[in-house]
Amino acid sequence: MSRREVAGFRNIDWMTFSLYISMVIIGWMMIYAAGYEDGGSYGIFNLDTPVGKQTMWISLSILILLITTVVDWKFWRTFSYFIYAFALVLLVGVLFFGVKVKGATSWIRLGGFTLQPSEFAKFATCLAMASYLSAFNTNLSRFRHQIVASLLFLLPVGLILMQPDAGSAIVFFGFMVVLYREGMPSILYVILFATIALFILALMYNPSHVVIALFFLGILLLINGFKDKMYYLMGFLSWSALSFLGVYYGYTRYVLIAYAIALIVFSGLHWRKGRYRLVKSLVPLIILGSVFTYSANYGFHNYLKSHQQDRLNVWLRPELCDPHGSLYNVLQSKLAIGSGGLQGKGFLEGTMTKLNYVPEQSTDFIFCTIGEEQGFIGSFGIIILFFLLVSRIIFLAERQKSDFSRLYAYGIAGILFVHFFVNIGMTMGLVPIIGIPLPFISYGGSSLMSFTLMLGVLLKLDANHLNY
Repeated sequence: MSRREVAGFRNIDWMTFSLYISMVIIGWMMIYAAGYEDGGSYGIFNLDTPVGKQTMWISLSILILLITTVVDWKFWRTFSYFIYAFALVLLVGVLFFGVKVKGATSWIRLGGFTLQPSEFAKFATCLAMASYLSAFNTNLSRFRHQIVASLLFLLPVGLILMQPDAGSAIVFFGFMVVLYREGMPSILYVILFATIALFILALMYNPSHVVIALFFLGILLLINGFKDKMYYLMGFLSWSALSFLGVYYGYTRYVLIAYAIALIVFSGLHWRKGRYRLVKSLVPLIILGSVFTYSANYGFHNYLKSHQQDRLNVWLRPELCDPHGSLYNVLQSKLAIGSGGLQGKGFLEGTMTKLNYVPEQSTDFIFCTIGEEQGFIGSFGIIILFFLLVSRIIFLAERQKSDFSRLYAYGIAGILFVHFFVNIGMTMGLVPIIGIPLPFISYGGSSLMSFTLMLGVLLKLDANHLNY
């Protein structure tokens, strides 16, 4: 090991490393608790048990972490596209040679173990995004560069959706944090979030009611452009009050037609006065939003399979779901977390955990074990640890002298945040159950090793920054 490499190891960010070790240890303990049975033999080195396998995965992850400290930091940028291409090859290969687990062909079997290529694809995409965006001729104000940057994470998304594994695919949208940091136009994010909001509303309510609301907001914006807007506003609001009564009594179709005519009239008034820009930008957006709303509702009821509909209904309309069927997981998850109270029942004292009321307790629903045994204090502590880790990664990103290192760090922060938010959110019914692990804590070798690799490379890049 060269003198510079030794110095790099000494310059490792110990706060990030300590947070990593803390979460790995907590995860190991919770995995032990999730599978523990009173009076049973549960050896921590027994590879027939989840905790035994996790012990092995932790050992391999620590080895990976050590290896990243001796690999020259320039290696990761030089070979970033090769690593990315190899990850894509694995994602294609798993479609043909993969093992089907829980309805998705997402795994490759190696001996008695399975690995999930999509987990390592996150690391590869981090490298590729950082390499492309840090190139001297890349400028996200140019449409061509926006397309290429987006395709870098959308290609893995498409391949993962073919497995199909929607949960792992959604995580890749964490790379939008990187794009935003580097200057991707904000209007694209506004359109994206508006589209998501319309999709949710279209599933929760009558799509015609959502379209009427779109027309209502559009007309308000048009009225705001008039000089004598108060005159128009008072008349429109009075007419709208009567229209809403019409919707209430079942005359939705006629109200919708009336609003469409009103939108045409107010648009015509603006056009007549030469305000072309407002009409050209607003009216097409309302039309596209209306078409999307009806399409989303139609697609949900006619193209999604029943179990896919149930996943969204559990989140948006739980009253339509069977408490003993599709709603069971969320109900049991909430009960387990709530039963812990303030301080929890104590380590290895979780009754719902021991009786396996909550499925996938050591993987997707590991947070339930934490909530039951460690209570609100322990659950809040986990949230604080993740908040500290993501905040520290952003701090490391902003102090980097290399654009590649900064962008890579933001990629990790985005991926970690999405994993954390979705995993904890789904255990409490705040987001759909899509089955993704809680980083460093959930059981699983692929997840732990890939996140360790991500963090190890970041620590190496940061240590290099401190050497110069």
